[in-house]
Amino acid sequence: MSTRRRAAARMGGYMAAPDGREAEGTEEIPMHRLSINSRASLDSAGLSSTFSTDTPLMATEADMEIRDGRLQVEPPAITGNARSGKRGQARTEPLNPLDNNFKKSRYPANVVSNNKYNFITFVPLVLFEQFKFFFNLYFLLVALSQFVPQLRIGYLFTYVGPLVFVLLVTMGKEGHDDFARRRRDKEANSQRFTRLTAEGAEMVASSKLRVGDLVELEKNQRVPADMVLLRTTESSGACFVRTDQLDGETDWKLRIAVPPTQKLPDNMSLFGLHGSVYAEAPHRDIYDFVGTLTLDSGMPGTEVRPINVPLAVENTLWANTTLASGTAVGYVVYTGRDTRAAMNTGQAKTKVGILDSEVNRLSKILFVVTLGLSLAMVALDGFKAVWYVTLFRFLILFSSIIPISLRVNLDMGKTVYSMGIERDAEIPGAVMRNSMIPEELGRIEYCLTDKTGTLTRNEMELKRVHMGVMAYTAETSDEVTRHLRSNLQSRGIGSAAEALAATAAGAEAGDDTAGAGLTRGHGRARRDMSQRVFDMAESLALCHNVTPAEEAADDTYDGRTGVGVARPMAYQASSPDEVAIVQWTEQVGIVLAERTLTTMTLRMDAALPAEQPRVGVAPVLAYDILHVFPFTSESKRMGIIVRSQLTGEITFIQKGADVVMARIVEYNDWLEEECGNMAREGLRTLVVGRKRLTRQAYSRFEDAYAQARAAVAGRAEAMRQVVTEHLEHGLELVGVTGVEDRLQDHVRTTLELLGNAGVRVWMLTGDKTETATCVAVSARLVRRGQLVHVIAQQRAANELRAALETLRTLGECCLVIDGDSLQVALDFFRDEFIAAAARLPAVVCCRCSPTQKAAVVRALQRYTRCRVLAVGDGGNDVSMIQAADIGVGLVGREGRQASLAADVSINQFAHLARLLLWHGRNSYKRSAKLAQFVIHRGLIISIMQVVFSALFYFAPIALFQGMLLVGYTTIYTMAPVFSLVLDRDISDEIAMLYPELYAELTKGRVLSLKTFCTWLLISIYQGGALMLIAVYLFDTEFVHVVSIAFTGLVLNELLMVALEIRTWHRWMLWSILGSLAVYVASIWVLPAYFDLAFILTPAFVWKTLVITAVSSVPLYIIKLVGRIYAPPAYAKLT
Repeated sequence: MSTRRRAAARMGGYMAAPDGREAEGTEEIPMHRLSINSRASLDSAGLSSTFSTDTPLMATEADMEIRDGRLQVEPPAITGNARSGKRGQARTEPLNPLDNNFKKSRYPANVVSNNKYNFITFVPLVLFEQFKFFFNLYFLLVALSQFVPQLRIGYLFTYVGPLVFVLLVTMGKEGHDDFARRRRDKEANSQRFTRLTAEGAEMVASSKLRVGDLVELEKNQRVPADMVLLRTTESSGACFVRTDQLDGETDWKLRIAVPPTQKLPDNMSLFGLHGSVYAEAPHRDIYDFVGTLTLDSGMPGTEVRPINVPLAVENTLWANTTLASGTAVGYVVYTGRDTRAAMNTGQAKTKVGILDSEVNRLSKILFVVTLGLSLAMVALDGFKAVWYVTLFRFLILFSSIIPISLRVNLDMGKTVYSMGIERDAEIPGAVMRNSMIPEELGRIEYCLTDKTGTLTRNEMELKRVHMGVMAYTAETSDEVTRHLRSNLQSRGIGSAAEALAATAAGAEAGDDTAGAGLTRGHGRARRDMSQRVFDMAESLALCHNVTPAEEAADDTYDGRTGVGVARPMAYQASSPDEVAIVQWTEQVGIVLAERTLTTMTLRMDAALPAEQPRVGVAPVLAYDILHVFPFTSESKRMGIIVRSQLTGEITFIQKGADVVMARIVEYNDWLEEECGNMAREGLRTLVVGRKRLTRQAYSRFEDAYAQARAAVAGRAEAMRQVVTEHLEHGLELVGVTGVEDRLQDHVRTTLELLGNAGVRVWMLTGDKTETATCVAVSARLVRRGQLVHVIAQQRAANELRAALETLRTLGECCLVIDGDSLQVALDFFRDEFIAAAARLPAVVCCRCSPTQKAAVVRALQRYTRCRVLAVGDGGNDVSMIQAADIGVGLVGREGRQASLAADVSINQFAHLARLLLWHGRNSYKRSAKLAQFVIHRGLIISIMQVVFSALFYFAPIALFQGMLLVGYTTIYTMAPVFSLVLDRDISDEIAMLYPELYAELTKGRVLSLKTFCTWLLISIYQGGALMLIAVYLFDTEFVHVVSIAFTGLVLNELLMVALEIRTWHRWMLWSILGSLAVYVASIWVLPAYFDLAFILTPAFVWKTLVITAVSSVPLYIIKLVGRIYAPPAYAKLT
């Protein structure tokens, strides 16, 4: 077989010609209806229901006819899914770039844009986001009122300065974050790609690509835009793409180049063609595409012109997928926001934490208090003169009740929390990209996670092979190799291959059973251990859709048996499970050396001497591929019919899920038990069976199958019926395999911690139901003994309603639901579905599109009113991450797109536990304490002002003015109050050891109406005590009252800070002592506010100590009693 023909045919998983021989003209794409095997790739792409079993993937002569002087090609029968989210219009563009004038305004630029602002919208949007908070809007009105002379109280800077400072700080943070996003977008848009021109290839940035460009892609290169595949380096026109960044599926997808352009001698010949490409209007559905390639002239050897070639999804390369094999040339049809990836990605939104909302709600209550006090002052004064002006003056005078410094303190605290996360040595590489919501990490009740690359490594490994009386693991592979070597030597493989032909003489005789001459054959009576091991390894090496990634040498085999050089192999496949199985057979000594459309070659490395493993020349066995029956989600099994070129023996091999294979294989007493044991270990089981076919039996099947394939109506069902009747019964049970999708480090421990912390975990994945269920079991998302309830393929509303009714009757089970059923639930029974699922400890959603993931997040938020966290690592997770209250992106094998779009970026899923249980706890509790203390600081000075005005004839005169008022909230108390962001109630060891403590935080009791009222009462008591005692001790000068009251106020606040501290930090001590020193020093700097002669007298000292003791000591006593008789839950652990 020539190297060129071998390269042309090296794409696994295609059906051979009906007679089992190699199709003629392989290099010209022998496409005898790629129906059977190609469905494996189509099913992994979610298209098994879209294409009929006999749908051609590319045009064949049977599909072409001449109509009205034009060569017409019948398009594939695409039913497609409902399209949504349409943007843009259908387009028809010249195929040849030389014929294209590239109108700039017609299509969006091919750029990635995650920034929230531009030069024009930055200031308006930031101001809008700030002033939608009530207390910011309130202080804007207060500041504006100071420009009215009748309402002015004190210095204008006292009211305008803090507001301007707050806005500048916020705009600076927003500007910095958006600049970082813009810089990351620029990096992505600057990636360079090869664009083909008439003068040759040129390197251009991704942002410079246009609709109508020809782009050449190399292996492992990201696809920059949605393209139609025109050519590949495989002469058959096939290539594989990885779509995990788009749909989350780990299976490689088969893509086929357009036949006429694939036949061209080289890429530059594309510039000799003249025609057009039609593409439908852009939409979200990644599994559907309708287009047409029209060739008017320039096609060599074509007599009839023009040619219309239909384009479907298998002819496309979507943006954000990765070319997994060879080199490809694509024609750009969609760019920028018109690409499927962009349309399935939601726009970044400004996220507001629940604590900010709670503080905003409290500020409205404080405004009502302010208004009530102002009205009381005016009413008690008898509504004299222009009372409404007095009312406004009192409103402004009491405005400190709503502290403007609250937002500044909270924002600065969030920065400190973010820095703590990034500097935590236990979470290396963590990045807090959204520093505005770290306290949200302390309120999470639902965690929605991706599977592939997040919980798992996407590294499949065959862990166990069970054959009834014996089982083998990776550690016992040498024993398997010894059995294989013994079997091969006993059959003369490698030294006298002709001897094997004699043993197969019985295969020529008989009807449905083998001849008696097969003393080492495949009959039921076989008990030879080495033969059973060989049958299992051979079956696994043949029944798959794997293709060797390397070209075999020309002397690999001679058509019947030959030799090949033993060397390591690499493989391509649509499913990593199959690669793991083939890698295991290679490990034990049966290597998939070569695969074409119609043949498969196995190299018997096990026949090599034991003292020189994998070194030397190994014997080779070749097989003809007669039929392949691909795996589908409906059938849950795949099969293959092969014919040994050495013996002529025909064998049907099938593998599949135990639930369907149990009725196909012969009776046994161990299958169910062993499958259950493997499933409990989280292994994905496949049952393997085989059946030898006589020539007569195969001939009868072939005749019936050909008739079914020719049926006009019900073709797919007829073909399945033939396979069932002629093949799928009485198979010998060869064995069971258990494949493990390796979990990330410490995933089980992390999920257990989250579960104990009261966080319900949902797994949303694009993978198959069986795969996701196995991973859920392996990761302990499904607890031991817990019921797994599956809702799948419920496409009718009434069917799903019944399924939901059943779900409600079940206890605490794990729900597994597929994408079709989930869409029906979201469309028709959104609230009912969320109500039933939200109470469950775990939910697994399979076959989810990016849009569905985001929809689940929003539905869960809307129904439960709980905080939802989403974690993922791929581009298909971006929508979910952006929709969640807080999104966590993992930096992993699937790239950095999720990490860059997330609020928090971490390297491992295991880091999530510490992120929530430790940093989330600290951020929330510290922010809650800080917010309430700042409110208390404003309330107490306002209460003193109320008492002062009431005592002095209800006059709207400020008690503390100018620098005293500004200094109180800044240099005198700001550092001690802000040092509360360093406080902690428990150690990190206790937080991780007792995750149940986290569950208390989700109830929101740290900052609630109850705690607010408590602080309100404390403020009323302390403010009243300070002012009343200061007035009672009043002697001769009003300035003395101010000195005593203000000094007592500052000392009271410093003592209150000390009272609230649970764990002392050196900066706390220094901030309190430093602030006290600054205040004492300022007494000499501000003589207008303090009488130095009085300050230095003993009367000032004892009066100040008295009012401070009266206001503070009772609170210390109450706190001490509370800690003794009603300690918090965590106090017992410290």
